[in-house]
Amino acid sequence: MANTEERIAGITRKSISEIITMELKNPHLGFVTIPEVKVSKDISYAKVYVSFFYEEQIEEGMEVVEKSKGFIRSGLAKRLDTRRCPELIFVLDESFKREARITELLNKGKK
Repeated sequence: MANTEERIAGITRKSISEIITMELKNPHLGFVTIPEVKVSKDISYAKVYVSFFYEEQIEEGMEVVEKSKGFIRSGLAKRLDTRRCPELIFVLDESFKREARITELLNKGKK
């Protein structure tokens, strides 16, 4: 079953990325990436991690993504070959910030 979850998560990540970049026409969105998607065991929920290139775009970008949730989910339903389309939960991915902070601390420790 884990293989199915991984497959659905991969297809979901790719599809949502394509929908946001190609079909979602909103100038306030900015440069956004989807680094990871985690799907529940029964495929009813998908936690979509969203990352923005510029910190100034985070708040406005998350609002745009939340408001477009229905549009993104309907586009995803057309691309998935499953009985149900998962409910999307968008979460801000801050792993890049943590990675930069750890790198900065390691560089300070070397000096």
